[in-house]
Amino acid sequence: METPKIISLEDISLKNSPEIDEPYIQEYIANDPSVLGLGDVIVKVKEKIQPKAGRIDFLLQDSEENRRYEVEVQLGKTDESHIIRTIEYWDNERKRYPQFDHCAVIVAEDLTGRFFNVIQLFNGHIPLIAIQMSAFKVGDKIGLKFTKILDELKTIIDDEDDDAPPSDRKYWETKGSKEIVDLSDEILKIINEIEPNFKIKYNKYYIGLVRNGIAFNFVVMRAKKKYLRIELKLDKNDEIDKIIDENELDVLEYNVKSNRYKIKLISDDLKEKKDVIKQLLQKSYNYFS
Repeated sequence: METPKIISLEDISLKNSPEIDEPYIQEYIANDPSVLGLGDVIVKVKEKIQPKAGRIDFLLQDSEENRRYEVEVQLGKTDESHIIRTIEYWDNERKRYPQFDHCAVIVAEDLTGRFFNVIQLFNGHIPLIAIQMSAFKVGDKIGLKFTKILDELKTIIDDEDDDAPPSDRKYWETKGSKEIVDLSDEILKIINEIEPNFKIKYNKYYIGLVRNGIAFNFVVMRAKKKYLRIELKLDKNDEIDKIIDENELDVLEYNVKSNRYKIKLISDDLKEKKDVIKQLLQKSYNYFS
C-alpha cells in the first residue's frame, strides 16, 4: 500500500481575500448548515430582519428538538459590536418565540482573548456557542474548517436550576387555564404516593417540585391551554417507548439535551391511565435519585 503524501496547508485570511466575501460564506453554510457542528439543523430563515436591530445571518432550527440557533458570521476578528449584536438577536427571538429553546452562535475567523473576557461577564446567563472558522488554500480551491471552541454555557432557564425566576399559580392559570393547572395537583398526589413530602414550586419557565425545601425536579410541568405537559427525566430506551406506545400516551418529543420525555396529558388520561403514569413517574424518580 502506497504511503499517502502529506502536504502543508496554506492558511489564508478570508477577510483579506479578494475572492471570498461574507455573502459567499453565508451561501456555503446555507447549502449545508451541518458544517457548523450544531447537529441536524435546517435553515429556518436566512438574513432575518429584526425590528430596529438589523438582520440575523441565520436562524437555524434543530430538526428533532424544539431548539433554535441565532447565528452571526463575521470575517476577521470579533469585536464588541458583533458580540452585542449577536446577543441582541438572540434576546429578540427568545422573547418573540418563547416556545423554543434558543441559543446564540458566533462564527468568526479570530475569536480574540478580549472576546472571552467579555463572555465571562455573562457568568453563564446567556447560552452562547463560539465557532472558529479557518480557511486553507489547496491548489486552486479553498477549504473551510469550523471548530467549536466555546460550547454552550449553562443558562438560567435550565429546568433544574434552583435559581429560576419565581412565579405563582395565578401566572400559570393565565398561561394555561385553571383546569389544566389543577392537573398538576393530581400529578403531585401521585408523586406523594411514591414518595411523600413533595410540594409544587411555581417558576416562570416551569412548574417544578421541592422536597423538604430543596428542588427535586425529576419531573417538571408546563400548563398549556388544552393540556398539561410533563417532562420526565429518563434515558430514552425501548422499555419506556414500549410502555408509552402500548398505553397510547401522547408524546411530543424526547429532549436529548435534558434527557426528558415530553408527554401531553388531559383530564381523561389521569382518570384512565393513572397506573401507567405512576409507573413512569416512579421510573423517573428512581433515575433522578
